[in-house]
Amino acid sequence: MSLSVRDHLLTDIIGNRQVRSTVKDEYKGMPIPEYFGCNVFNDEAMRTYLPYKTYSRLKAIIASGEPIDDALAEEVAHGVKEWALSKGATHYTHWFQPMTGATAEKHDSFLDFDADGMPINRFSGKALKQGEPDASSFPSGGLRATFEARGYTAWDPSSPIFIMEGVNGNTLCIPTVFLSYTGVILDKKAPLLRSMEALSREATRLLHLFGKKNVKRVTTTVGAEQEYFLIDKAYFLRRQDLMLTGRTLFGAKPPRGQQMEDHYFASIRERVLAFMQDVEIEAFKLGIPAKTRHNEVSPAQFEIAPIFETTNIATDHNLLLMEILRKVANRHNFALLLHEKPFKGVNGSGKHNNWSMATDTGENLLDPGHTPHENLQFLTVLTTVITAVYRYADLLRTSVATPGNDHRLGANEAPPAIISVFLGQQLSQILEDIEANKKTNYTDKQIIDLGISTLPKISKDNTDRNRTSPFAFTGNKFEFRAVGSSQSIAGPNFVLNTIVAKVLKEVCDKIEANLKKGMEFNQAVMEVILPMIKESKPVRFEGNNYSPEWEKEAAKRGLPNRKTTPESLRDFIAEKNIAVLKEMGVLSEVEIQARYHILVENYSKTLNIEAETALAMARTQILPTVLRYQTILANAAASIKEVNGKAYDLQLSATKEYALLVADLQNKIVELEEIVKKAEEIGDEVEKADFYCQKVLPAMNALRDVVDTLEDKTADDLWPLPKYREMLFVY
Repeated sequence: MSLSVRDHLLTDIIGNRQVRSTVKDEYKGMPIPEYFGCNVFNDEAMRTYLPYKTYSRLKAIIASGEPIDDALAEEVAHGVKEWALSKGATHYTHWFQPMTGATAEKHDSFLDFDADGMPINRFSGKALKQGEPDASSFPSGGLRATFEARGYTAWDPSSPIFIMEGVNGNTLCIPTVFLSYTGVILDKKAPLLRSMEALSREATRLLHLFGKKNVKRVTTTVGAEQEYFLIDKAYFLRRQDLMLTGRTLFGAKPPRGQQMEDHYFASIRERVLAFMQDVEIEAFKLGIPAKTRHNEVSPAQFEIAPIFETTNIATDHNLLLMEILRKVANRHNFALLLHEKPFKGVNGSGKHNNWSMATDTGENLLDPGHTPHENLQFLTVLTTVITAVYRYADLLRTSVATPGNDHRLGANEAPPAIISVFLGQQLSQILEDIEANKKTNYTDKQIIDLGISTLPKISKDNTDRNRTSPFAFTGNKFEFRAVGSSQSIAGPNFVLNTIVAKVLKEVCDKIEANLKKGMEFNQAVMEVILPMIKESKPVRFEGNNYSPEWEKEAAKRGLPNRKTTPESLRDFIAEKNIAVLKEMGVLSEVEIQARYHILVENYSKTLNIEAETALAMARTQILPTVLRYQTILANAAASIKEVNGKAYDLQLSATKEYALLVADLQNKIVELEEIVKKAEEIGDEVEKADFYCQKVLPAMNALRDVVDTLEDKTADDLWPLPKYREMLFVY
């Protein structure tokens, strides 16, 4: 007896389920500190491979952000080359982050020839500082014509150089920014670096006003919690939608999803744990401080989270981590899904962006201390951040606007598209009391008594965690929960840094003006932050962001609610948002407009790929299957017509019902084909994106509805696609 499609599939899965490791034995069981950062040109490597004076100058320049001269670059390049060769590197690359949202690299070998024509390894300071990849084939939003190919990559010394291991040799990777021949930036890293400089400038200025003259620099820090799905590779390879779009365009909801609430933090399956352990080893070698691993809420969903790092490095590390996850998953016969909503009906994946500010002296500016109501500096910084989020909520929403995130934001596992701030009862009360000019009564030691003699009393955090809030204060940081799992965190963070820097500048200007008027310092500060506390009050919300009542309340408060990417992207080019990005030196108007067009075009392209994939699957896989099963049903009815009239009537009714669904499927295919054709005839990119959002996506959903209904009514052994019950539970 021949095996069915489903039997073949399960046979392949069983063959893939062996538990194994794919890393070298030398790392297994080795204490993490002994190999952490071994593939990074870190402080230890710099001390070993650079002359002491060169090392000292390089460290000072990295700390200050000053440019590196040619002579120093030459000395550093020699040391980097020797280190890379000792690590088995044969090539080097300028590793950069174009507007595709991923990373890019062009490899060059160290091979060169001396004056006698003999082969040698050579790596110059010029090669370290600058590269020249083709700029014409990357998204530029009209900044570069197709025939204008020249572009440059420039070394970012603030992010560590690293080694990527390969099967037959390793590659030296130099983090860089990417810009055009005319100096216009074409990447995601440069705006992030600019925003960090802007925030450091204004935050340092504020701290100097508070008497902390020893502070020279303020950096933003981030810990990005990365969520992802794992399914067996055999399922992935049998689904065009997952291969081409990253999400399932069809799939009936199984009887069991996440309603039992038994996957979150549950015991990790052995095969998945082996994958996680290999991921961590590869991450540790690259200096990525992975800290936690666990099962997430949805079946087959997991999370890895790092310790906080400077935002620039955290961004690079998150991109590297996503690549490590993909590579290691492949080695373990898994497929990694980073789409925000790969499966309908279960929780999607986000990337919680835990953001804070720290000085070069080690102070966290968002740490309330023991008495936050008396900590004027903390209240000033807190009010500044809240005001920035209030004034630029639309721009912050734009920073997380992607086609994938549209499926997630507003669902019951993610914050809504309305940007609001959660502070917790204590901090909210403090701000309320300040606004009302009331004395704040506060006891630091709030205790929860567990009532169990064998357990200690636990100090209560100043705030509970509000999982429904898109921007929640969580003790000494803000958690921006709306970031999508597949996104680079560069975009959300450059926006966040910029808007906070802008309000910090305003605060400093006003405090200085008040001091010139002869005000006492505390009064000068309170005169500034009190109006901001009142102004930004509408953005503060302590309740359930998922509730329908909040959407109505948010509308009354005047908070923006951009439910789709095309709608949200318009805010990127709003006058006030262009103004803040320009004023803070993060993006020019030309660069803003270019990014807007790239994002709009990406939306249309993404939905076009999804629609064409859905059509291909419906025409070549679903329709032939259901027509075959329709014939089986009809023949079954005919075979009993003369034998059992009642049974025949029932069978005939079922056949007619199924035939109507098949006809509906054929109609929905034709309707989607016609709508996609109309979409592609639209010349204006903005109009096209709106059409895809308003017309094509609903037609895709209508096609999905009938396909998913047919899946539940078609013989299991005939259905051509792996089902949700298999992908989510058999791995």
